[in-house]
Amino acid sequence: MNGSKGYQASDASEKPEVVLSLRMVQRMLPLVQRIVDDILTRQRNLSRLLPEESRLDRERRQLDWPARQRRYRLKEEVAGVEHDLQGAKDELGELGVTLLDCERGRVGFPTMVNNRRAYFSWQPGDESLHSWHFAEECTCRPIPQAWLREISLSNKS
Repeated sequence: MNGSKGYQASDASEKPEVVLSLRMVQRMLPLVQRIVDDILTRQRNLSRLLPEESRLDRERRQLDWPARQRRYRLKEEVAGVEHDLQGAKDELGELGVTLLDCERGRVGFPTMVNNRRAYFSWQPGDESLHSWHFAEECTCRPIPQAWLREISLSNKS
């Protein structure tokens, strides 16, 4: 594996692309796991709230006062959850992490492999980082033991 451990810029006018080393990704993983958990929780909340909001919107002209109040509170709650969800997605973006599959919470940590854009990938249920794929492909490959040994050796130094 080759690649840098920081930022690379192809043009001064472009925003530099994040390139993360496997070692850095492993350090970031606990934080990213919490952020992804927040994203999935907020998405579940929206899935629960949106059907009720939609029903109350359709029936808005026939609603009694308590149902209207519920509709107003629900709109505020949905807006708050959507705001928090976007905040969590933005936080991933600030870390340089890409949300690859919103429904499953699969994320990609950008890196370079053989001078090609790639991602180390993780999703909820994975106990650790164990796969990667090229950016233009969807097929995940196991992280080679040589890459993991390289990290182990550098941690002992």
